[in-house]
Amino acid sequence: MCGIAGVMTWDGTPPDPALLDRLQAALAHRGPDGQGRLVRGGVALVHTRLAIIDLDTGDQPLFAPGGTALVANGEIYNNPELRTAMAGAPFRTRSDCEPAVFIYERDGDGFADALRGMYAIALHDERRERLVLARDPFGIKPLYYMQTGTQFIFASEPQALRGAQHEIDPIRRAELLQLKFTTDSETIFPGIHRVLPGETLVVERARIVARSRRAALPAGRPEPIRPAAAVDALERVLLDSVAVHLRADVPYGLFLSGGIDSSALLALMTRAAGTRIRVLTCGWEGGGAVDESREAERLAGLMGAECHRLDMSRRDFWQFAPRIAAAIDDPTADAAVLPTWMLGRAAREDGLKVTLCGEGADELFGGYSRYRKRRAPWRFFARKPRSKGLFGDSLALSGWRAGLAAAEAAAGRDRTPLQAAQATDIAEWLPNDLLTKLDRCLMVHGVEGRTPFLDPVVADFAFRLPDDLKTSVRFGKVLLRDWLARAFPEAGAYARKQGFKPPVGAWMAAEAACLSELVAAQPGVGGLVPGELVRAAFAAAEASPQPAWSLLFYALWHSRHVVGIDPAGDVGEVLAAARAQARPRPSITYMNPMISVS
Repeated sequence: MCGIAGVMTWDGTPPDPALLDRLQAALAHRGPDGQGRLVRGGVALVHTRLAIIDLDTGDQPLFAPGGTALVANGEIYNNPELRTAMAGAPFRTRSDCEPAVFIYERDGDGFADALRGMYAIALHDERRERLVLARDPFGIKPLYYMQTGTQFIFASEPQALRGAQHEIDPIRRAELLQLKFTTDSETIFPGIHRVLPGETLVVERARIVARSRRAALPAGRPEPIRPAAAVDALERVLLDSVAVHLRADVPYGLFLSGGIDSSALLALMTRAAGTRIRVLTCGWEGGGAVDESREAERLAGLMGAECHRLDMSRRDFWQFAPRIAAAIDDPTADAAVLPTWMLGRAAREDGLKVTLCGEGADELFGGYSRYRKRRAPWRFFARKPRSKGLFGDSLALSGWRAGLAAAEAAAGRDRTPLQAAQATDIAEWLPNDLLTKLDRCLMVHGVEGRTPFLDPVVADFAFRLPDDLKTSVRFGKVLLRDWLARAFPEAGAYARKQGFKPPVGAWMAAEAACLSELVAAQPGVGGLVPGELVRAAFAAAEASPQPAWSLLFYALWHSRHVVGIDPAGDVGEVLAAARAQARPRPSITYMNPMISVS
């Protein structure tokens, strides 16, 4: 797991060393264990390493016999099988990424089809004078690029590409406020693009000359299977995926929320590893209805796991929210960024470099209530998911649903309505919200998050399941629950889904008067959101937290990534600094123990 970046010039001029230095420095947190660089003619590859596999000889770039060079951010879980199939190949390292560059020289641009893992890969084919970029089909690992008049530049994070650019795309901003995330290949920063999940780009003379796409999901409608046979098959598929996701040369653990998905992983890891599992869980100061951390502790004890529980407090929220928003450079206003960041920090402090996480189970196995509404006959009485938007018509935010509508149209071809809803989420919500959150909140601490549910073998099985093995009138994830009830009955397989929800509404409501005035005065919010709407959102924060959190997150994100404010202060200090930079005002002191503003 690492950070990668690189440059190709259009005329073969060597890239500017100062630019390469900036790219490497911007990605240093993703790879604290080492750095690598290759400059050949008009192409440069940059690498910052988080050493997980082959700690001694796995430095990058890696090379194939024909001279093709590779830098990669990710893990190739079928590395042992690939090496066995390529017996006799002159491998120089034990790196899990090395077979990929050999396969490229053998198979060409379709090389990524052979890879089972999460990856963002860049290859320089010196003989053909081309650069090739590839991203895994679920978009677990990020990759971005920009094109100037003279250069093609790519990096693992958009903040590494931005320079002094301060503009933002109003359509993507509208998506962020209405959906909590942005869609498709365009980012909120004009001119900076995502390599799409599963996409391979071929670049020559600093211009994209070819694109191809590897699908995350199988084609076609559900296939019949008996429930008992499905439970048995699910166990084989999940055990296989967890076993390969445990391949690492460093300590690993599990983020355990106490819910269905992470409880299933706990049971699977215990069986696959054969050793005591290290578990981290997060609760909230004072507990609450959605605090399942004590249940997570109980389940960990039943499985003989070593459990570290941390409490996130209101003071933690005020202290760390600016740094968390700063870490999410490709923004998502998902409140789960808060505990995920805290867990990433705790994992690093506990000496863990790898954690397994439950992302993807809801999307593949049918966990969301919106999926139940897609089942006939209910779908005829239900609104299309995300049809209204968080702020409805109260803001003049045009075009915010166009990207999602395009994804829905593409997802619905030759699929049931439930499958179409799943495919839409897997194309947009999953990579641009959940996986972005996981990547940034962990990699800022130098920790790798692995997602065993997001595996090609699991997806091929799960997406083909009949609709009634995914959702029922009462539950989602029917088959996964049925398996968990058999494998780990103490886990409460048929309990209602709670979600990983910090009490952000209560935390904001306690400071609503001060926060609403600060947020309304922000340069990114004022002029876009009427002050009365900001005040109403914070007044209602405890009952309905998402509108207030979206506004606060956007204000904090904007203060860092547009205004350029250092996020090291608390919420009040950072918002006050951003406001002052935009429009200096006399000193004001709020008599509040949590917020000090000047």
